[in-house]
Amino acid sequence: MHVDMNAFFASVEQQSKPSLRDKPVAVIGAQQRTVITTSSYEARAYGVKVGMTVPEAKKLCPDIIFVAGNNKKYTDTCTRLVRLYGDYTPLVEVYSVDEAFLDITGSLCLFGKPEDIAMRIKRKILRGFGLTCSIGVGPNKLLAKLAGNMQKPDGFTTIHPGAVSEILEKMPVGELCGIGSRLEIRLEAMGIKTCGELGRFPVKELVNKFGVIGNKLHQMGLGIDESPVVPIEDTPDAKSVGHSMTLERNVSGGEEMERYLLQLSEMVGRRLRRGHYFGRTVALTLRYSNFQTFTKRCTVKEYINDGFDIYLVALDIVKMIRLKYTVRLLGVSVSNLVTNYRQIPLFKKDRDRISVLQAMDKINDRYGEFSITQARLLDRYSHKGVIAPAWRPTGIRNVNY
Repeated sequence: MHVDMNAFFASVEQQSKPSLRDKPVAVIGAQQRTVITTSSYEARAYGVKVGMTVPEAKKLCPDIIFVAGNNKKYTDTCTRLVRLYGDYTPLVEVYSVDEAFLDITGSLCLFGKPEDIAMRIKRKILRGFGLTCSIGVGPNKLLAKLAGNMQKPDGFTTIHPGAVSEILEKMPVGELCGIGSRLEIRLEAMGIKTCGELGRFPVKELVNKFGVIGNKLHQMGLGIDESPVVPIEDTPDAKSVGHSMTLERNVSGGEEMERYLLQLSEMVGRRLRRGHYFGRTVALTLRYSNFQTFTKRCTVKEYINDGFDIYLVALDIVKMIRLKYTVRLLGVSVSNLVTNYRQIPLFKKDRDRISVLQAMDKINDRYGEFSITQARLLDRYSHKGVIAPAWRPTGIRNVNY
């Protein structure tokens, strides 16, 4: 079963502010240079889409109401929804902040048919949250998500095993989760427009063209997906931890850029320590004012999770870059991760630094991020980013910034 909350951010805002109900609403970032992260169905009727700028949306819908996003409100709602899903099955995979997969195979004997469970969930969400969702049921995750997208908003669709071939025969390949616009164009160049054509296409040619994913594409065309529903507690360890931000204004280097880098590095270090991670490879991502984006990496000898150590490595990377234009976005991430790394520090200053970090973490855990921080960050940028697709209700992927 796939549950997809309808126009999630906008719907949450409409429920928390009754004056917004039945009106065209768009949720945007908190900073000035922002785009639309989602829009209500009233706004979508005018053609307002995700990724549009504020002027573009205003031109299409003069009466649109812009609301600065509140990530904590959305993540808290998602966490409560996940608990609701858990009333029907322990096998709940959070796919994103507004989507989840549920394996209800073992729940049928308790709650009845899949459509009965779906209707129970829809009623509980509407009654408890004032929100609607679209639910799809199918023999696997690929088809359940496809079914969920067939009727929006507030829909319910089941794809029965015996109807898979008929449904996929003329279904555009772009409707399948995992086939984006670029891949769709490449498939179309090979004469593959529908799932039926993809399933019949010679596997060897797909492998020759796309490598290891060729076999996966073939299976997708046939409606085959053997991936299990992975509950939160079984989520694989993170491969990297990072943060990025669109800057308040373009910068050309100097102390202002260094302060942004320190802020990002401290955010990354904080999350690493919360998840008991250490890493050796620091990556710096820059986006110029012309939107050209690139990433540079540096691997150090020792495993680190102190934000200031991460900052020093990022600073070394910056010094090796000759900026061609002003910078509008910065990102810092750490990879090459290990967990519970233990190395006893030999020098007192290193032991003292660890004690200071532990004390700061306890204070920030209790009173909120950056309640105590370096003096240089007292006038830090009040950045509120979008919720990453990798966000999860618990663990290192639970980002509170």
